[in-house]
Amino acid sequence: MSEIQMIKLLSGEIAGERDLNEREAFALMSAMLDGGMGELELGALLVLLEHKPLALAELLGYCAALAPRCSRLRPLPGSARPVVFSCYHGVKGQPHLLPLVALTLQRLRVPVLVHGALDGAGGVAAAYVFRELGVLPCATLSQAQARLEEHKLAFVPTAVLMPGLAELLALKGRLGFGGFIQALARLLVPFESEALQVVGTNALMGMDLLREYLAVSGARALLLEGVEGEAFADPRRRPSLEYVAAGECRVLFDPETATLRHATTLPAAIDAQTVAAWIRRAMSGEVPLPLPLVNQIACCLYGAGCTDDMNQAKAIVAVETGSLAAA
Repeated sequence: MSEIQMIKLLSGEIAGERDLNEREAFALMSAMLDGGMGELELGALLVLLEHKPLALAELLGYCAALAPRCSRLRPLPGSARPVVFSCYHGVKGQPHLLPLVALTLQRLRVPVLVHGALDGAGGVAAAYVFRELGVLPCATLSQAQARLEEHKLAFVPTAVLMPGLAELLALKGRLGFGGFIQALARLLVPFESEALQVVGTNALMGMDLLREYLAVSGARALLLEGVEGEAFADPRRRPSLEYVAAGECRVLFDPETATLRHATTLPAAIDAQTVAAWIRRAMSGEVPLPLPLVNQIACCLYGAGCTDDMNQAKAIVAVETGSLAAA
């Protein structure tokens, strides 16, 4: 099917609007990633995909096209499963605390890979906070591998993992939208073998769709309602933390409805310098880690295979973070 036919199909001109099947979605995303269409047609398709509700078959097809085009890193021998976070836009309403989760896991000797954008599109990107903390983006895949092996933590820009996807993401600045491609990029898992994928919901991919996708695809993942789409728990109010493995999903922590008492100890501002300074204080024990983040770290420790018992994971993290309320 040509791109013109695909545009007509998605816009409802051909036999009424319908979902793509997995094969059609795979072919469409492959052409978009490989530069197989003109800019005008590509822009039209991005507009249509931005506003179309996403079906499971489509998501499976799109991700099947992404997978073979993504560069792969080697897991670390004798280590826990690597934990993968994605960061594809800035946070505007509260501090970006994903770097705190990543650094705590690093301290626990869990390999952590963060991939995503270098800018915050008007918000504070994780990359900004990481830079203030001395974690610089990797320029090459070999550098990312070396940092994982030496330091257990690497931040990798999308262009290093998949140039074709980075080019699609770059269109956001020109076209004024790009949530569809950002949502797909969050599902990249650039490892040769199994990793724990931490996935935050967003406007295009809700909890139900992501839960079903992760189960059908055989992924191992921690699923949560992220902060503005970023994959860290709201420090003021814990979301549901769900663990997906072997096609099954179970809730590790139920959502909380009340604002937590540690919310008052959060950074006074959301700029990268203030947040990074607060994270240093939290890592040194001067201020308590918010309980929702302690809970998320315990889930990551469990999903990474550091322990087969969730209660033990909670105890380990409670000791490491100085929290007595992780149970």
